[in-house]
Amino acid sequence: MSTSSASITTSEFTNPNLEPLFSAEQIQARIAQMGAEIARDYGAKNPLLIVVLKGACIFASDLLRSVDIKLGIEFMAISSYGSSTRTSGEVRIVKDLDVPIEGRDILVIEDIVDTGLTLSYLMANLHARGAASVQLAALLDKHERRQREVSIDYLGFTIPDEFVVGYGLDFAERYRNLPYIAILKDPNA
Repeated sequence: MSTSSASITTSEFTNPNLEPLFSAEQIQARIAQMGAEIARDYGAKNPLLIVVLKGACIFASDLLRSVDIKLGIEFMAISSYGSSTRTSGEVRIVKDLDVPIEGRDILVIEDIVDTGLTLSYLMANLHARGAASVQLAALLDKHERRQREVSIDYLGFTIPDEFVVGYGLDFAERYRNLPYIAILKDPNA
């Protein structure tokens, strides 16, 4: 019995170091709206959705199911954080695309836009590869930290300048599995 009571007190979902910001219900409602907007705007086109790993995978899974049009999906992994709560500013492509994108309409799916350094690099990279168009769907926008302007075509929520976790977002690979988004009060706890 001590094992089950210990697991209850150490639950990631009810961790006292987390301050809930958006509930699972709020997130799903906004994603449904975003999916309808994307389907309306792309219509008969066949966009290629590029999911930025790892953080955007949960958001992308739910968003894809709410976009009722013909589409393709690819994955990229880009790093600028490591295990820190602040971006290093140095962007590395860790996993590149498996298909050419020349002439394709691209919709990048990202979890969060903060400084804009990583996404401005990625968007320019995709344009340089000959994409017909490149747009961005982001779950979260932390505009207060913006160093380079990035146009977000489909946005879930604007958030304050706090470090957030959950729903795919992590701190040192922890908290991605939370069904909601929360402010991480103390990263060292």
